[in-house]
Amino acid sequence: MGYLTGSTLRASTAKGGVKEQGQSRWFPYRCALEDFAMNKLTVELANCYGIRKMKHTFDFKRYRSFSVYASNGSMKTSLARTLKDYAEGKEPGDRIFKNRKSLHKILDETKTPIDRNSVFVVLPYDANSNLYEKASGLLVNKTLREEYDRICKQLDLSKEVLLEGLKKQARSKRDLEKEISAAFMAGKEDQFYAAMNRIYQEALEQGDKGLASVPYDVVFEERVAEMLGEKSVQDTLIDYARKYDELISKSIFFKKGIFEYYDASEIAKKLVEHGFFKADHTVYLNGKIPVKVTTEKELQAIIKDERDGITNDPDLRKKFVELETKLQRNVATKAFRKFYSVNEGILPQLRNIGAFKQDVWKAYLKAQEPLVVDFMGNYEKTKKRKSEIEEQALKEETEWDDVIAVFNERFDVPFKVLAKNKVSVMLDSKEIPQIGFIFEDKEANVSVERGALMEVLSQGESRALYLLDILFEARRRRRENIETLFVADDIADSFDYKNKYAIVEYLKEMADNTNFRLLILTHNFDFFRTLENRGVIQYPHCLMALKTDNDISLEEIKGIKNVFVKDWKKGFFSDDKKRIASIPFMRNLLEFMYEETDKDYIKTTSLLHWKEDTPSITHAYLDQVFKRLFGSNETFGDQSARVVDTIHSLAKACLNAGDGMNFENKIVLSIAIRLAADQFMVEQIADPTFTNAITDCQTPRLLEKYEALFGSGPETSSVRKVLRKVVLMTPENIHLNSFMYEPIIDMSDGHLRKLYGEVVALK
Repeated sequence: MGYLTGSTLRASTAKGGVKEQGQSRWFPYRCALEDFAMNKLTVELANCYGIRKMKHTFDFKRYRSFSVYASNGSMKTSLARTLKDYAEGKEPGDRIFKNRKSLHKILDETKTPIDRNSVFVVLPYDANSNLYEKASGLLVNKTLREEYDRICKQLDLSKEVLLEGLKKQARSKRDLEKEISAAFMAGKEDQFYAAMNRIYQEALEQGDKGLASVPYDVVFEERVAEMLGEKSVQDTLIDYARKYDELISKSIFFKKGIFEYYDASEIAKKLVEHGFFKADHTVYLNGKIPVKVTTEKELQAIIKDERDGITNDPDLRKKFVELETKLQRNVATKAFRKFYSVNEGILPQLRNIGAFKQDVWKAYLKAQEPLVVDFMGNYEKTKKRKSEIEEQALKEETEWDDVIAVFNERFDVPFKVLAKNKVSVMLDSKEIPQIGFIFEDKEANVSVERGALMEVLSQGESRALYLLDILFEARRRRRENIETLFVADDIADSFDYKNKYAIVEYLKEMADNTNFRLLILTHNFDFFRTLENRGVIQYPHCLMALKTDNDISLEEIKGIKNVFVKDWKKGFFSDDKKRIASIPFMRNLLEFMYEETDKDYIKTTSLLHWKEDTPSITHAYLDQVFKRLFGSNETFGDQSARVVDTIHSLAKACLNAGDGMNFENKIVLSIAIRLAADQFMVEQIADPTFTNAITDCQTPRLLEKYEALFGSGPETSSVRKVLRKVVLMTPENIHLNSFMYEPIIDMSDGHLRKLYGEVVALK
């Protein structure tokens, strides 16, 4: 069946998702007519994990994902932790200045707080993550699960009826399911079905041996069992049993282990119950002389005489009294004494309490024969069908398998992931999914547990395994139609390039899912640009965090796509700042094209370092270099103006600029700072032979010479401090190209403005 959303027709897949041409199999689109409940997200914070103040509205109407580039320490982790607290129902706050009142509002377009369950935060790493345990639904074939549940419930119902009957029969308050299992399966309490399958036929054939009325909780009470296990008690029981065996062997009618007096009593009861004597039937007891019995009274009298002949024996009575003396201990043993005093025939069997317990259970089962037969019939029928369903389930390809298969395919790690208990999770809603691992090298593969695996993995490999948990959670939310804002804090940190691109591919598939919104936070500019380049984030949704002493703002980033070619080159003749900012790029191009011996490369270097010819370079020359590289008919306004004068004039204008991206400002300031610092040191050193001979690393070499000449005393400490900041802060802002300008993004305008003032003041 197809669904129509907008103008796109999507067809259902066999797995219940939807498929669209060109779409990944990992995150099928959700097909729905309703709008997402989070088309706009307003985040307003104050005093949350170091964020003094922040307010921004993310508009998802056009694109479903945003990325935010933030330098370390600015706001990234603070925002993620705040949103995680919100999702978990916790109150975020400032962990250092705890007395500051915090504020956190997470609102949708209707100014309503968004559902906490709709926010899921992915921190860089969580070693204790076990989100895959919540993903059992990914393993479910609904039809198989429903049939499996139905037949299991039928079996459970017949089991409950049987156990209830046994509970009444045994007069017990214990968990009889565990008791039966332990009695027949060597103490194991979870083998009820195996125990029943093993002994039920034997129980029905054996009969109850007069034990069906044994009160279970009295005879098998723990303190009684402990007492019966003592050596002195066992010795007395052995003596008693030996004498009992001797006496019963002399009995006319009773035979040891075949027909003892409790067997005779039970037969007498059954004959009476069924009207045997009332129907004028006769019983013959086979002794030395056969005895004819025609009434119940005659039979009971014979049984009594035989029993009394045994139990009234003086030696046996002596052993009985010894046993009674040892049982006067506590309430439990006294209750047991009361029972066996009128059921003395069980005493010889207590030499082996385990075998006696089994006989008692068989007697209970025989007494509840109709319920046993019904239960075992259901068991056999269910067992057969369950086996067929489990075999079918094993062959099923599930979303769980899909997540694992794609992970194994995409990630370059030394292990493979597999589902350990796939069938049991598919068919038992209470079962928790478990994943297994095969560690691989060139010579062998070995199965390992997660804990052992974590001890040998690198940081990146461990994070890949953690990411697998996140993938399970994302797939679960997609399956359950949970509209979710995923907040990812440096999700690709510590990954090599191959695995980083695998993450990007996953994020792209998540961004394509109409049920999800993404907010990706990163301090890695290369990853930030990759997100845009691979279509995970559209250019207008690439933001940068700008931090001041009082607040944090998010601005659309500029220059992410080759700022020189797409912006500054076009404004070279019309925008003074862009013209000056283009100088480092032009110098790099000259180096790449003509090497460091090129005359224009050498001369443009004089616009980035103070050289002997720096004051003489005009804008006419700068135009010539541009035209040599790119060709152009345009001309800068004042051809005779000195470039260095323009640089310092623009730097002074930058001092009053507002905060923001300001790429051009930062480069202009950086160039002006270094030119001024170099000029100051060249003039102080006053050694043209030395300074003109410097061909590389000029500023550090000038500083080294300056310190050698003017010492390290307190009189020059403030100057040296300023010059060292120049060496530290400016190089990466000047020696840049279209692939490497992360440092200039991270550098604050304020730092550069302050440093420029300090350098100029050195004069």
